[in-house]
Amino acid sequence: MRSASLNAGAGILGAMLCAVAPLSLPPSSASAQGAPMQLAAPRPPAAMQPGPPPNNSGFKATSTQPGGFDANQRALVDRVSLYLSSIQTMVGDFVQVGPDGGRTEGRFYIQKPGKVNFSYNRPSVTEVVADGNSVVVRDTRLATQDLYPLSQTPLRYLLADRIDLLRDTNVVSVAADDVFVTVVIEEKQAIIGTSRLMLMFGAKDLQLRQWTVTDPQGYDTTVAVYNLDTSKKPDPNLFRITYGNTIPR
Repeated sequence: MRSASLNAGAGILGAMLCAVAPLSLPPSSASAQGAPMQLAAPRPPAAMQPGPPPNNSGFKATSTQPGGFDANQRALVDRVSLYLSSIQTMVGDFVQVGPDGGRTEGRFYIQKPGKVNFSYNRPSVTEVVADGNSVVVRDTRLATQDLYPLSQTPLRYLLADRIDLLRDTNVVSVAADDVFVTVVIEEKQAIIGTSRLMLMFGAKDLQLRQWTVTDPQGYDTTVAVYNLDTSKKPDPNLFRITYGNTIPR
């Protein structure tokens, strides 16, 4: 299945994309659907290990009832919304942990609104690019790609120019302790099922630390980010998509 292939081959967005039907490509489309790519990157440093889940007993100020948050919880979400809205560019490194525990690393670039590039380190041949309208998952070795509408992936929350999480999303959980502020967003689709996006921020500086996507089958993909720089403007060429079933080599 296409969704299984993307989950394995492009873990950073696979869980985000698995519930989304790809945009129609020309009849000659021959997008790669081969064997899963090897996850051969070394283990990340200890600081980059995935943090505790939001229901950890050390967390406080939690709720799983939409609309039932108290003033402190709402203030936390408002601070997160303000932080996300204040970012216009971001460059950094990432460590991705897939559902099978495999780890890989790479570099990412964000330019709001709607543009992102995730480039995996070798030996992976995966690249994920959004140009403001669409998202592609590329196989740079085969020069093929799969195309998706950005508006139908949870990635849009991180790339929105301005966002009010309580108004624009279905926030189902808010958590805080001395290490993390955690916000969980839920999306329900009648046919596909329910998926969740868990965003985690540093409790002291409120910087984005990691996110976890849980797909409708219950599989988690976690991405931890570090070495963040919000002052550097990425090269616009990083966000260009060649529409069609192949990409220039």
